[in-house]
Amino acid sequence: MSISINSPADFHVHLRQGSISELITPHVRKGGFDLAYVMPNLKPPVTSTEQALQYKADLERIDPNVNYLMTLYLSPELTPDEIRKAKKAGITGVKSYPRGVTTNSDGGIESYEMYYPIFEAMQEVDMVLNLHGEVPSDADANIHVLNAEPSFLPHLIKIHLAFPKLRIVLEHATTRAAVEAVKKCGPTVACTITAHHLALIVDDWAGQSWNFCKPVAKFPDDRQALRDVVKEGHPRFFLGSDSAPHPPSAKSTSTPTHACAAGVYTSPILLPLVAHLLESFGALDKLEIFVSDNGRAFYRQPVEQHEAARVIKLRKPSSKKLVDGNYVLGNESLIPFWAGKEIGWEIDEDN
Repeated sequence: MSISINSPADFHVHLRQGSISELITPHVRKGGFDLAYVMPNLKPPVTSTEQALQYKADLERIDPNVNYLMTLYLSPELTPDEIRKAKKAGITGVKSYPRGVTTNSDGGIESYEMYYPIFEAMQEVDMVLNLHGEVPSDADANIHVLNAEPSFLPHLIKIHLAFPKLRIVLEHATTRAAVEAVKKCGPTVACTITAHHLALIVDDWAGQSWNFCKPVAKFPDDRQALRDVVKEGHPRFFLGSDSAPHPPSAKSTSTPTHACAAGVYTSPILLPLVAHLLESFGALDKLEIFVSDNGRAFYRQPVEQHEAARVIKLRKPSSKKLVDGNYVLGNESLIPFWAGKEIGWEIDEDN
């Protein structure tokens, strides 16, 4: 049995910097993808057009066969003039991180109203606003990792109402509440869903650091809502892997003052993994819609726009296939999500 998918696109991926970037950037294409929407939370974060273009050049040096769409990090230094400059230079979006909720978000925002002039400029030039949909934990307000996403959703609605023509993507949804909120918004609001959130629930990361990510996986009913909207083929929901590599030393250990790193690494197995998961809940017929059509339509990235575009053929392995447990380059090593588990699809390297 085989399936052909027209130029899959990953609309949320972390490609890091330095030696780890040398290891992971080729894994975008290894995992079956031709387009990578690249997150800006580096050290220091990507806050200017020049930084974004240099970062893109670095990635293209490592692997020129991927279409890298670049983003800026929403910060107080960003200005409407910089937004216009970025648009002219081909920068696609701006990513918002609430302060301290995930990796390298210490410079994240605390108030959205102060950025309304930025959002107005983005709406004017048609750049995409990408929202990490959580608020910081607050014991006094009873906000924690399990309700940080529902607590954020009023901000999504408020921004959408204030800027109805601004294209907004709620990133890596994990709750039924998020799915319902996006559905209630207009056609300019979309949502990414990760592969791992289609697989995990809270029990899978509680006590298991390798499955710990931000936002955390939630309850079975929340996972079912994600699966249902994929199975529905809703046009404003599509894949954004949030593939976020961390070395084993950062994932497998924690101390009284430092938690294990938040993030799972799916890039090298991404398309076979998504096919495996969709098949498990009866949505395999929506694979191309989810990993290519919907996202490309929302981001206005037709397949024929980039020479890297290709048709990817998946096939059922002839014998039991387990996910490789380790990727190594020099002193860098990574253990991917699903390591050691059986996977029901593989990329046909002969296509």
